[in-house]
Amino acid sequence: MKIALIQTDLFWENASKNRENFDSKINEITSEVNLIVLPEMFSTGFTMNASEVAETMQGETIAWMKLKAKQKNAAITGSVVIAENGKYYNRMLFVFPSGEVQYYNKRHLFTLAGENQFYTAGTEKVIVNYLDWKICLQVCYDLRFPVFARNAENYDLLLYVANWPKVRTNAWDALLKARAIENLSYTIGVNRLGLDANNYEHIGHSQVVDFLGHYILEPQETAGVFVVELDKDKMMETRKKLDFLSDQDVFEVKL
Repeated sequence: MKIALIQTDLFWENASKNRENFDSKINEITSEVNLIVLPEMFSTGFTMNASEVAETMQGETIAWMKLKAKQKNAAITGSVVIAENGKYYNRMLFVFPSGEVQYYNKRHLFTLAGENQFYTAGTEKVIVNYLDWKICLQVCYDLRFPVFARNAENYDLLLYVANWPKVRTNAWDALLKARAIENLSYTIGVNRLGLDANNYEHIGHSQVVDFLGHYILEPQETAGVFVVELDKDKMMETRKKLDFLSDQDVFEVKL
C-alpha cells in the first residue's frame, strides 16, 4: 500500500483556509497513492470551541474529503469536529474513493486541555477494511493507552493522527515505536506543525515505523507530503516466524 502523509501548519478555526491548503498539497501528489493521511482536527486546529466550529456529517469538510478521494482514487483520513444529536465529537473520518465514510470517535479525551468538558468520548475501537488491509484508527492522546491499541484483531496498520505539542515530542517518538513493536504492526503518526492559538508549538515528527520498530520514514520537522510504501507480505512473514501475538494475555477491555 502506498500512503501519503501530509504535515503542515493549520489555520486556527478556519475550515475554508485549511481545506484550501490541504487541497493544494493533495494536488501536489503526482504518483498514485492508496491512502492520504491528514492530522487531527485538520480543519480547525485542536480547539475547545466545539459549538463554534463543529460541522455535521453532511458538512463542507466531509463533502470536500469525498471529492478529493474520488479525484485521487485514494482514501482520505483525518479528524474533524462533528456535531451529532446534541453532542460534539473529535471524529476520525475514513473516506473511501467510492464516497463511503466510516469513522472513529476519539476514545481518550485529553483532560489536561479540558477536551472531556466539550467533547463526548467514543465507545468503540474501529478497524477499517481497505484494499485487504485492516487499519486501526486512533487519535492523538489514544497513543498513551496501549491496552486500547492492543492487536487482538490482527490488524495490519495502526494509524494515529494528532496535534501533539513540541514539549512532549520525546513521548510521541517513543510511544509510536513501542506501539509498533508490541503489536507487530506498521504504525504511522501524522502530526501538525506551527504555533496554535494557545501558544503551543508543534514540530510535526510525522513518521512511519515498521512492525519491528525500524523507521520507514524518520520523524519529519518540515512541511511536506511524504509518500511511503508498505509491504504486507513481509509483515505477515515476520509475524508467522516470530508469532509473538499468539502469546498475548487474554483479557476484556471495558469501554
